[in-house]
Amino acid sequence: MPDLSTEAPAATGALASASVVRPATSTESLSPGRPGYRRMSFALFAAGVAAFALLYSTQALLPAITADLGVTAGAASWTVSAATGALALFVLPLSALSERFGRRTLMTLSLTVAVVVGLLVPLAPNLEWLIALRAVQGAALAGLPASAMAYLAEEVRPKALVGAIGLFVAGNSIGGMSGRVLAGWVSQLWGWRAGLAAIGLLALVCAVVFRVLLPKARNFRPGTLNPRALAKTVGGHLADPLLRRLYAIGALFMTVFGAVYTAIGFRLAEAPFNLPQGVIGSIFLVYLVGTVSSAAAGKLVARLGRRGALYLAVGTTAAGLLLSLSDSLGAVLLGLVLITAGFFAGHAVASSAVSRTAKTGRAQASALYQSAYYVGSSAGGTLGAVAFHAGGWGATATLGLLAVLGVVSVTLYGTHAARTERRALAAAGH
Repeated sequence: MPDLSTEAPAATGALASASVVRPATSTESLSPGRPGYRRMSFALFAAGVAAFALLYSTQALLPAITADLGVTAGAASWTVSAATGALALFVLPLSALSERFGRRTLMTLSLTVAVVVGLLVPLAPNLEWLIALRAVQGAALAGLPASAMAYLAEEVRPKALVGAIGLFVAGNSIGGMSGRVLAGWVSQLWGWRAGLAAIGLLALVCAVVFRVLLPKARNFRPGTLNPRALAKTVGGHLADPLLRRLYAIGALFMTVFGAVYTAIGFRLAEAPFNLPQGVIGSIFLVYLVGTVSSAAAGKLVARLGRRGALYLAVGTTAAGLLLSLSDSLGAVLLGLVLITAGFFAGHAVASSAVSRTAKTGRAQASALYQSAYYVGSSAGGTLGAVAFHAGGWGATATLGLLAVLGVVSVTLYGTHAARTERRALAAAGH
């Protein structure tokens, strides 16, 4: 696996021969201390807050939605899985549009549509309409993650890229936390529809902050839409063994996270905990740990290397899953802390590695990662709820441990492949 701290790959547009991204020069690139870097950081942080708050807006409210609409836990979980599944489906085509119309434009349009739908979601008359609106919202949000990663890869100095992406991911964790806490307490006072409305208003404020602060792109050059070139670029990324491993790692990490945070509300609402909705929502304050661990991803990679950082993230996540099996509320909370820290660190490392590995078509490379990532979220959310309904928390935790084992297997295979390649090169040199 290539080192994350050196050598910026040249970026070229993937949709047409004329779509070439201008390499950033020392005067054009954004880095800590340079003009525009702080504005960019705050803008993408706000976008991350809005995106994650909207995307998972119903997750903490699933017990309340289940009770009010008279549906099963598995059926209610589709209000989460429909959004993440639609995002996974639309992230690649919308990333293609970002190559033509620009990262900043597409991110703005995506957030605008998602916020408008977010303000309509509380008005859904039944579960079917709620799932449909959530799917539209997820499709709209698909324009944000891959475009943001491509924007950062083009505009930020290579040595600052991991840290910049870590801040964007940190915004995701803050959004996930604040949205769930806000929705939980508002729901306890005025019902789950009011909780969803509060998240919509929070996202509206963040969208305005994003649009006002984000600097214009200086290294983007538009290309023409060319489906054949897109298919060639996507095929090239999927043929890259390293990128395939990174996509698998993202999907497996998110399977764990989706399963745990979809089912945890049901577990805490039942015996022996019997917690009210507001307190259940406050459990998501542990997302603050994810903010710290994702922002620290760059330092972890610098100290341990990418594989070392991934092994640390995997071990932390597995320890959290095992600890969460306890019937002690304190142990469960500590388990959630470890799961959250491990997940966000692993995600930040893998996603930044994708941006640095792709030599061409960075938006498509990031889009494929995001697609795999949210397929994992959708699968994890639904399977986690079904597993909980069938076998309790132990079944959900087992599902998570199997996904963690998958991350370990993929990373070990990558280590073996890298060593084999080095030996072959050394032999050829002699």
